[in-house]
Amino acid sequence: MLTVAGSDSGGGAGIQADLKTMLALGVHGMSVLTAVTAQNSLGVQGAWELPVDAVRAQFRAVIDDIGVRAVKTGMLASAATAGTVADLLGGLDRDVPVVVDPVAVSKHGDALLGEEAVDVVRGRLLPLATVATPNLDEVTQLTGVVVADEAGMRAAARAVLGYGPRWVLVKGGHLPGAERHAEAVDLLSDGRTERWYRAPRYANRHTHGTGCTLASALASYLALGHDVPAAVGYAKEYVRGAIEAGFPLGAGIGPVDHGWRTRTGER
Repeated sequence: MLTVAGSDSGGGAGIQADLKTMLALGVHGMSVLTAVTAQNSLGVQGAWELPVDAVRAQFRAVIDDIGVRAVKTGMLASAATAGTVADLLGGLDRDVPVVVDPVAVSKHGDALLGEEAVDVVRGRLLPLATVATPNLDEVTQLTGVVVADEAGMRAAARAVLGYGPRWVLVKGGHLPGAERHAEAVDLLSDGRTERWYRAPRYANRHTHGTGCTLASALASYLALGHDVPAAVGYAKEYVRGAIEAGFPLGAGIGPVDHGWRTRTGER
């Protein structure tokens, strides 16, 4: 499986989270690095985008020799990078699942997607997606829809699907007042059917990398041959355990525990 994303030097999100997730789920992970960040539990101190030629060369090196069973995209940073990735993904067999995580802002509130790149993600990348996995802030950035409740998540799903992905998973963990509820809720829709996924909400602030981890887990289960609703369910269960375990690293927001199944003996 291939991840196209940025590096997190703190190891909690981005390429590092993706590869840890793939290993935990029994999938061989490969990577295309789009950007390097100086990052820790306190936030992003700096970010440097790689040249598009480097992005293209990494992608071609993997695809032309090894091949791929699923792709996940994360931090794309700029319009040039997003456009290059869209061109590359457009050349893949349509049967290869593509999970687009439209990463816009880090857990600490740091911008990871330039404003000029939003149009490219919306107009060229989302139409290639088997599943798009926006959180509520990303829904607003992409569509202008502001979500205040579960009914609003339905409107958000319709708005995102209007840009062409086959499925959208609207992540509702940041619903207004959500911290007062015992469960977090996500909505999966293809415009005809919908499924709601609910999981316990843990009193654990160490949730850095949750979105990257969920998208990578989803892509991993698609690579293993599961259909989209089943893959989302399995991915949600993996992330639930990773959040429950958490890693209290650093002085700020630590990462989820990608290896929780190894430590608990669960498979």
